[in-house]
Amino acid sequence: MSTSPTSPARPTGAERPKPLASLSLDADNLWSYQKTHGDAGWDHYASYLDVLAPRVLDFLAARDLTITFFVVGKDASLAENRDALASLAAAGHEIGNHSFRHEPWLHLYERQELADELARAEEAIAEATGAQTVGFRGPGYSLSTSTLEVLVERGYRYDASTLPTVIGPLARAYYFRAARLTEEQIAERSELFGTWSDGLRSIRPYRWQVGDRLLTELPVTTLPLGRVPIHVSYLLYLAEVRPALARAYFSTALRLCRLRRVEPSILLHPLDFLGADDVAELAFFPAMGMAGALKTELVGQFVDQLRAQFEVVTMGDHVDDIERRGGLDVLTPRFATETAPVA
Repeated sequence: MSTSPTSPARPTGAERPKPLASLSLDADNLWSYQKTHGDAGWDHYASYLDVLAPRVLDFLAARDLTITFFVVGKDASLAENRDALASLAAAGHEIGNHSFRHEPWLHLYERQELADELARAEEAIAEATGAQTVGFRGPGYSLSTSTLEVLVERGYRYDASTLPTVIGPLARAYYFRAARLTEEQIAERSELFGTWSDGLRSIRPYRWQVGDRLLTELPVTTLPLGRVPIHVSYLLYLAEVRPALARAYFSTALRLCRLRRVEPSILLHPLDFLGADDVAELAFFPAMGMAGALKTELVGQFVDQLRAQFEVVTMGDHVDDIERRGGLDVLTPRFATETAPVA
C-alpha cells in the first residue's frame, strides 16, 4: 500500500523481537510557516527543501531507516523543489499527501473544494516524485467528515490527521501571540492544533466508518497517560531547558507505550533539523535558538531511543501490519462540537 518499494515479509506476533513503531515527517516548507503565521510575502513560496532534504536523507541513511514524508502539493508543483522531493522517493521513502495549499482550516472547505485540493496535490506529487499517495495528513491536524469521505472516494488507505492531546488550545494561544493575523485570519485558524476534546480521542489505531467503507486512522501518538505531546518538536522544546530532561521524558513515554501496548507513531517536522542559522525568517519559532547541527544531533538521540525499543517502519507498512492483525475498533466520525470517540 505504500509508495516505497515492496518490503520483505515481516515477522508478526510472537515472532517479532520488538513491537512496531512508525516515523513520519511533515514536509512543511518555509512559506507554509509564514502563511500560517500571517507574514507578508509568504506567497513568494520561499523554500528550504534543498537544505532539508539532503540533511534528513543522510540522517536516515546513517540509521538504515525508511520513513514517510507528507508532501505539500504546491511545493511539488514548483520546479525548484522537484529535485529535493524526488530524492526522498528515490531513497525508498513513502510519500504521503499533505494537501496542496497547506491551509490548517481545511476542515472549513466545501466538499468539491476538498476533492479538488487532494487531486491537485496528488497530481503534483506524482509528477515530482513518481509516487501515488495512499496516506493523508491534514495541515495543522485539520480533519472533517467531508475530508474522510473524499479520502475514501479517492482510494486512500489511511489517514494520519489526529493528534489526541489536551494542549492544542494552549499551543494555538501561544502561536496567536506571536503571529500577525487579522480577526478574519484568527477565525480561520480557530481550531489550529485541535480542541480540548481531541484529548479524548484514541491514541491507538482504529477505523472510521465512512458510509459503507472503512478507513484506517493512525493517530500521532501522545503520552498514554496525560495526553501531552511526545513528537520530536516538543522534545526539542524540552531540550532547550535541558537535553537530559527531554531524553528522560521520551524514555518514560516509550516505556508507557510498551506497558500500555501502544505502538507509537512519532512525528517529525523540518524545524527539528533546522535552526535560525539555516532559516532566520523563522527565528520566532520555539527551539530555533539551537543551531541546526545541534538539533539534528538531539533528534538522533531521540530516534535512537525509539529504535532501541521498537522496530521503526513507514506509516504505510505500519498500517498494513495493523490491518493484517485485525481487531480494530470502528468509530463514527465526529468533529467540532460533537463528542470525540474515547479510547
